[in-house]
Amino acid sequence: MFRSPLIGLSLLLPVVLLSACGSEARLQVADGIGPEPQLPDPESSLIPTVNIAKAEPWQDGQAPTAADGLNVTAFARGLDHPRWLYVLPNGDVLVAETNGPTRPEDATGIRGWVMKKVMARAGAGVESANRITLLRDTDDDGVADERHVFLDNLNSPFGMALVDGTFYVANTDGIVEYDYRQGADTISAAGRSLVSLPAGPINHHWTKNIIASPDGRTLYATVGSNSNVAENGFAAEQGRAAIWAVDRESGQHRLYASGLRNPNGMTFVPGADSGKQLWTVVNERDEIGSDLVPDYMTSVQDGGFYGWPYSYYGQHVDERVQPQKPELVATAIKPDYALGPHTASLGLTYSDNNTLGERFGNGMFVGQHGSWNRKPHSGYRVIYVPFENGQPDGKPVVVLDDFLSEDETAQGRPVGVAIDNGGDLLVADDVGNTIWRVSGPGAGR
Repeated sequence: MFRSPLIGLSLLLPVVLLSACGSEARLQVADGIGPEPQLPDPESSLIPTVNIAKAEPWQDGQAPTAADGLNVTAFARGLDHPRWLYVLPNGDVLVAETNGPTRPEDATGIRGWVMKKVMARAGAGVESANRITLLRDTDDDGVADERHVFLDNLNSPFGMALVDGTFYVANTDGIVEYDYRQGADTISAAGRSLVSLPAGPINHHWTKNIIASPDGRTLYATVGSNSNVAENGFAAEQGRAAIWAVDRESGQHRLYASGLRNPNGMTFVPGADSGKQLWTVVNERDEIGSDLVPDYMTSVQDGGFYGWPYSYYGQHVDERVQPQKPELVATAIKPDYALGPHTASLGLTYSDNNTLGERFGNGMFVGQHGSWNRKPHSGYRVIYVPFENGQPDGKPVVVLDDFLSEDETAQGRPVGVAIDNGGDLLVADDVGNTIWRVSGPGAGR
């Protein structure tokens, strides 16, 4: 069908204008990192800051830049929007090739239409493959030479877990379980529903991640909010902005922690008392300035409330949310460690058994997908935060960088991170359609 150039220009103009709007940051990204981030006064504007890095995937021979002493190579290329990773006991690597489901009531109206166009520019508008792919490195050279469809016809899958011969997938609308045989390269049997998760026609934060408790009895599931700051009404937030605890045998569930706007990655960290503590990484709220609010990682307390939507970083009240609940805000737990404003920190894994060297021996790897609500950009990198006695201890180290080119196009965007059975760090890059492998000095492959 013929479309007038003027019509095309008129459709593009709102995107261009919106992308040009918004104030610039007054602080450095580093000012919003650490246990005591700087939190300036919030800014308000009719149109929020929008600064999207256009997606331009890697050309042949290109790769992100690894920290000094580390090497980066492609473990697998040519995937379809790879978002999340899971390593099986035999070394096979599972990757969720996925994107958001149809959400007819999310981001409606002119502003919503523009935002959808802008996000498509960032590489987030592709149709979901709804597939989990198995990658196998049979000759141990650090490159996957076998690729199998492990599961397909899923519904925006994300988190994965294997416990006692049962494989679990967190689709956007629920957790499904499958019988698994070690070494299998595909699952053909039908799955069984364990528990439904909040979804529906809005489903604003669609990703649902899962992790099994150390004793294998419980699955923890992340469920992001259905809005930025409850603008879709509190009825739409039932069971959301939370981590669920799901009994693996019965499917019975409860809210384990709440007030977490958009939790994604989860991992267990050895504590000072030799126990293991659940940690998560959380995307905080947008549209109150380029310097607010820092994303964060935090230990998760059973029954803990972390502020959303009424406050952030403890008792910093968000005046946009009405009516307020000062009694609840008074109980809000301050997160342990800020990761910078609008970095879209998604991936999280503890450094257990990695071979990247002594300086990466006790800490957390974080995949930062990259900002849209900040000028200049933030994120678009993988960082490492050192730990001591079960707590962050020091400044982050950039492990993998230059996903954002000099002309500010996104050649890649890191999401999930995992340690493979050889001790290398794997990184899912959903714009570059690649799984990167980061290895240490003297790696044997």
